Amino acid sequence: MLKVGLTGGIGAGKSEVSRLLVGHGAVLIDSDRIAREVVAPGTPGLAAVTEAFGTEVLAADGSLDRARLGGIVFADPEKLAALNAIVHPLVGARSAELQRAAGADAVVVHDVPLLTENGLAPLYDLVVVVDASPETQLERLVALRGMSEEDARARMAAQATREQRREIADLVVDNDGELPALRARVEEVWAELAKRAHEQSTAGPEA
Repeated sequence: MLKVGLTGGIGAGKSEVSRLLVGHGAVLIDSDRIAREVVAPGTPGLAAVTEAFGTEVLAADGSLDRARLGGIVFADPEKLAALNAIVHPLVGARSAELQRAAGADAVVVHDVPLLTENGLAPLYDLVVVVDASPETQLERLVALRGMSEEDARARMAAQATREQRREIADLVVDNDGELPALRARVEEVWAELAKRAHEQSTAGPEA
């Protein structure tokens, strides 16, 4: 099993890269999706978030109002750290469970938005970073996600810098261009991942 950490700044196009890798045969473990699951209504995770941030982060139906919570934490590093301290251990436990269920020869891609910020690179055999310029990120967040420029800049500022992400990268997927170029680069990355997975599986059992 080859364990790959996939990360990138908000608006860089990481979700599209995840989708393309799955199309090539990767097993995807999506930390964002799991993060939603562990704070679903009735979970210990939601109870802990409510205790930390108050009932004002709940929607009328008792579910987490993610937009309201995001507005609170992304502008305040201390509150963001408090939220991460609740959610990340829960996400890690569920991710490990899903990884154990994958095949021994699988390429398991962990889609982890805050991989850089939380020093998680050593958990993976290699790290793939989806990279785009801050200008491209901002344009996508405003045009495609409907964010205000102020909100988009605040969310970008709450993350690691572009340079910090590239420092931990084993492979970089540049995504300032159009989709055909991205598809071609992902094909190259997949070929490398598949090669490494094959080499690892034929080298014998993991220590």
